[in-house]
Amino acid sequence: MKNVTMTVRIPAEIKDRLEALSEATDRSKAYLAAQAIEEFIEVQEWQIKAIQEGVQAANRGEFESGEKVNATFKKWGAHVDH
Repeated sequence: MKNVTMTVRIPAEIKDRLEALSEATDRSKAYLAAQAIEEFIEVQEWQIKAIQEGVQAANRGEFESGEKVNATFKKWGAHVDH
């Protein structure tokens, strides 16, 4: 994978925290910033894909029964009112 240079604006506090983390981990600020961006993008891509799949399923009329939804809420301790 080819690396490119990119400039971003961040708050001074974040820069300070990044510098401290860089020193503590013996990693460069650039490496840590690139890792953070990569991890952020992976999570966002996963979430968007899951949402899109859910919307597509809903558009096809694929819904869980009310009983199954209530059972799931009950399993997690949520109160269900009808």
